Amino acid sequence: MPKAAAISGRRRTQGSSSEATPELRSDFSERSNRRQPSGMTPPRPSTAISISAAAIAAATAGGLRRTNPADIANKMRRSQILQRQAAEIRHLKLKARLAIKKAEEQNPALKEERLATNVPRTLENTRELDVTIVDPEMDDEVMQDEETDEFAKYFVHGLTPKVLVTTCRRADKDTIVFAKEFRSIIPAAHYVKRGQQFTIQRIVEIANKREYTDLVIVSEDKGEPNAITFMHLPDGPTAHFKLSSIKLNKEIRGHGRVGPHKPELILNNFNTRLGHTIGRMFAALFPHVPEFKGRQVATFHNQRDFIFFRRHRYIFNEEKECVLQELGPRFTLKLKWLQKGIYDLRNGEYEWMHKPELDTSRRRFFL
Repeated sequence: MPKAAAISGRRRTQGSSSEATPELRSDFSERSNRRQPSGMTPPRPSTAISISAAAIAAATAGGLRRTNPADIANKMRRSQILQRQAAEIRHLKLKARLAIKKAEEQNPALKEERLATNVPRTLENTRELDVTIVDPEMDDEVMQDEETDEFAKYFVHGLTPKVLVTTCRRADKDTIVFAKEFRSIIPAAHYVKRGQQFTIQRIVEIANKREYTDLVIVSEDKGEPNAITFMHLPDGPTAHFKLSSIKLNKEIRGHGRVGPHKPELILNNFNTRLGHTIGRMFAALFPHVPEFKGRQVATFHNQRDFIFFRRHRYIFNEEKECVLQELGPRFTLKLKWLQKGIYDLRNGEYEWMHKPELDTSRRRFFL
């Protein structure tokens, strides 16, 4: 058979099959009419797919907690399973909290027991054991050392503090502004602008002649204050801190106006021998007897070897609640080294110096 005849014959075969199609369609329609009730049409394919997906989701909702999302290859399905598992966990936790709350309302003793036993684990209460942690009120050795250390004139003999505050050479404007605000923290402090010809040794000599008890030097880097050094005169010790997170008085929203009253002092969490020395150094900067009339309080709070400073004014309202108003400035200190005697980088004897090899654990603290 020629090629053209073969093609035409194939077309005639296709045409004959198309002629039989209406009969097949009528047969299919009769079967579908017998299956579907009268007045109803078969669902569209997209609707059928959505209904089947909802049915599958409803059928598997009870076993979501037993499904491992890692075994699901489809990304969208895996994401749905994870979201539903998270929602189920949140729902179970909410039911448990409501049940505990209802039981504690009926029996208040259950709440006291829960609070006593349910102590959260933090870096502070799980810190590594430090043999230098002391209780100064119970340790006789610490009490004897305090009676003869460098701060004995202040704590035992009642020496009135007198503090000199200055900066590094050619200090920038921001460093000078911070030094002046730091001077406002300590009632018996005086700020003196440092000249280029004055070395630290020369400043110490002048401060000793004028009977200053402490010297504070604010250093800078690239025009920003970044370090501060405390020297207890005349025999030391000297402590050098990294300075960060500075906010001046005007940068604090809703700050109060600083008064001339002597503030109260709060020292928190200086528990080791090193921390006890640093705390006594801070305490020696402030007068012995605060003026409670001013209702001002200065706080040095040690947390994970970072010392946070805040200054507030407090007042008790009619409901006998204490309301605080921050006065500023605020800053954070990090001890870098503690040296015996007066500042001497070459020949000085260091009691403690921070080194990278000391940071062996997140739960190891030194103050």
